[in-house]
Amino acid sequence: MERNFKNVLVISFGFLLLFTAYSGLQSLQSSLNAEEGLGVASLSVLFSALTLSSMFLPPIIIKKLGCKWTIAVSMCCYVTYSLGNFYASWYTLIPTSVILGLGGAPLWSAKCTYLTIAGNSYAEKAGKNAKDIINQYFGIFFLVFQTSGVWGNLISSLILSQSSNQGEISEEDLECCGAYDCLTDATNSTGSERPSDSLIYTLVGVYTASGVLAVLLVIIFLDQIKSDQTQTEKEKLKASSFWSTFLATFRHLKDKRQCLLIPLTMYSGFEQAFLAGDYSKSFITCVLGIHYVGYMMICFAAINSLCSLLFGKISQFTGRKLLFALAAILNTGCIITVLLWKPDPKQLAVLFIIPGLWGVSDAVWQTQTNALYGILFEKNKEAAFANYRLWESVGFVIAFAYSTKLQVYIKTYIVLSVLVLSMVTYGAVEYLEAKSSPGTPAAAKKENGGPHSQETHM
Repeated sequence: MERNFKNVLVISFGFLLLFTAYSGLQSLQSSLNAEEGLGVASLSVLFSALTLSSMFLPPIIIKKLGCKWTIAVSMCCYVTYSLGNFYASWYTLIPTSVILGLGGAPLWSAKCTYLTIAGNSYAEKAGKNAKDIINQYFGIFFLVFQTSGVWGNLISSLILSQSSNQGEISEEDLECCGAYDCLTDATNSTGSERPSDSLIYTLVGVYTASGVLAVLLVIIFLDQIKSDQTQTEKEKLKASSFWSTFLATFRHLKDKRQCLLIPLTMYSGFEQAFLAGDYSKSFITCVLGIHYVGYMMICFAAINSLCSLLFGKISQFTGRKLLFALAAILNTGCIITVLLWKPDPKQLAVLFIIPGLWGVSDAVWQTQTNALYGILFEKNKEAAFANYRLWESVGFVIAFAYSTKLQVYIKTYIVLSVLVLSMVTYGAVEYLEAKSSPGTPAAAKKENGGPHSQETHM
């Protein structure tokens, strides 16, 4: 097997093992650690740390450690979060959330750098187009990585379904489910009852083992990139110093189009946080039990992954405007349903159709918003994508921060308001583009999901 291809597979399966654990734990936080809002508070802290990390740490850490050891050390940061969930408290979960957040951005940056260098290296040796090889490597990575949401949530559902706490939910308890919830830590006496400690230890033990395997896989099998290959990258990273990266990110806000895209970018964080934090707790855990959260997230992740691939292919024929309109209509329909419909365990299909349709719309928000940034800010991509990570993380932080303070219907109206605002400002961006460059719509049809499309699902 060609060495560079072997390294791509090692990184891909390393990330698969690592995010199998993380995606499963993230989906369960609002239900598993509901007391005093600990779970969602930890996610808010996590994304706050990730925001700071993405602005400052990647160039510094990669320069000091190199790509291989940056990936290995950053993966260890994720493992600490799994360990913090063994005895979840404010003193274990919050510090480990900070550690994970700080390790998140260097992990993804090192992965991107490694795959890019490996692609360039192989293309040079084989006499092929470097861009084609790099796209191929990223395609292989995401093909493997995107299944992590399925495996992580499948593990949680299979283990938690062994709980003896399951039972029929009374009509009285159901009154506290859905959009007009009762704002209590344990939403009802059956569906939301915390699983036994032994089951939780088993689940977190499996996730921790998965993370440790990821670290060992990278340390043992991933080749360190030779110094001559990384010299150019090191020079680039050196140029991206602590303050220059920070200033470039905010200097980019002088571009009117970037300011107008802030609501759309933040909405990506709001809508993902709503599904993972609010819908999973008040509609799935409350009505069906915590063991169904994994199945719900599998439905979302599988459809999201397939549609990301589909929209990346068809966007060249449909253009981005049609896809954004489709996503806005689907999301609005889901939000109105959440507001008007009283969840019922007998209507199981509806409980899964909503996250399924949410997955379709999220696929558009991820692939097309990333592509839009790449097209609009082609000459200043680094600062543009730093803004993307920043504002999406701000959306996550705000949504998780108020999660335990407000009833679901209020949070639903907030998500709807941000969606409406983001569509108005997105329309303004398209208007400015059409006005300034008549050729832009044609160029826009070149958009695709690209290697950035799923990186924001931290």
